[in-house]
Amino acid sequence: MGFIAWIVLGLVAGAIAKAIMPGKQGGGFLVTLLLGVVGAVLGGWLGSLIFHKPLQDFWSPWTWLISIVGALIVLWIWGAITKKNH
Repeated sequence: MGFIAWIVLGLVAGAIAKAIMPGKQGGGFLVTLLLGVVGAVLGGWLGSLIFHKPLQDFWSPWTWLISIVGALIVLWIWGAITKKNH
């Protein structure tokens, strides 16, 4: 996949992860993009380690699924780090 495809995949995966994840996570468009790209990379790395199946083609369901799961993991970590104690 090219650079633009990673950006698009990361943005969409990050947005879907924010929609799935309960609670309020901070961050706007740029944070969603960064978390999504990091999540896509993390998901691809974990997918290749656990299932021996790396990220493939942009339109592959596996690519999207593992990218969203990776974004959920990164978003959960982000929420734990930025959580404000009242």
